[in-house]
Order: sequence, then structure tokens, then C-alpha cells
Amino acid sequence: MEKTMDEILDKAFKGGKQHELESGNCPQCTIAGVFEALDIQNDDVFRAATGLADGVGLTGDGHCGALSGGTMAISYLFGRKKEDFPKMLKQIKANILSKKLHDQFVEKYGTCRCTDIQTKLVGRFFNMYDPAEVEAAMKAGMMDKCSTLVGEVARMTTKIILEEREREALKQKEGKSSA
Repeated sequence: MEKTMDEILDKAFKGGKQHELESGNCPQCTIAGVFEALDIQNDDVFRAATGLADGVGLTGDGHCGALSGGTMAISYLFGRKKEDFPKMLKQIKANILSKKLHDQFVEKYGTCRCTDIQTKLVGRFFNMYDPAEVEAAMKAGMMDKCSTLVGEVARMTTKIILEEREREALKQKEGKSSA
């Protein structure tokens, strides 16, 4: 039996959130939520996301790792392939869909920068290289807040992917019927 969009989106949210609570690494957990909901397996994409956690290398100085993970999932499915590298326009779809995710993210959270998001969610930024700061982050509820954000981004990403797949299928169907 085929799952409804809501069931798939719910699976993405729950998977992303649960993985973040259990394992941490916001970009990897976002990818895991998306890929599990869509029955995709690719350890290379998952592994490549490792250093993007907490604004790149746990610095907070870049954009949200969950947003990075969602962008990686979109790029994996719709991005330009190496064989198409000289064809600049082959990257457009992934960029448009990634911008859509970015814009939805910023609309929901007001920013895409990790330090700003942590401050908004838990009152301040925490240095994840300092054990006392890690403990303070846990006490401030960072895991709960960030895991919910990861689940939301996994859901947003999955919805963008499903909508684009639907558009592609419709376009292909229309092309066949006019042939």
C-alpha cells in the first residue's frame, strides 16, 4: 500500500528528530530523516555531511546544519552530475529547490545562521568543544529544540522533493500524451 504524502512527511519529521536526539549531528540527522522517509540509501552523502554540524565544524559561524543537510539531500537528487559539469544550466534545478528550502527556513526561523538560531531557541550560543558548555546546552534544552528543528527541516526538504518529483512525473506524462 502506497503511503500518503502526510505519512511520508511525518516519517521524515520523526526520523530526523529521533536521530538528532539519539545521535546528534544536525545535517546527518536531517539527511537520515529525508532518506528514510523516501527509501533512499546513500552512505556517501550521509558521511559527507559530518563536518557541517552546528554551522560548520561546531563553530556556529555558518548556516544551520539541518539546512545544510536538507540542501545536500536536494542536491543529491536534483543536482548536476560530474558528466554534466561543463553545462552550467544543469545546476539550476537544485539551486532553485535549495533556495525554496532556504526561504521557507528563514521564514520560519528568522535567520539561517546557527548562532542566531541557538540564541533564539535556547537563549545563547554554546561552545560545543567545551564540556561545561555542552552540559549547559543540554540543561538549556538544546537537544529538544534542535531536534525539533531538524525534524521540521527534514519534513520541509521531503515535501520539496516530493512536490518536484510530482511535477516531473506530470511533465513526463504530458510529454508522452502529446507524442
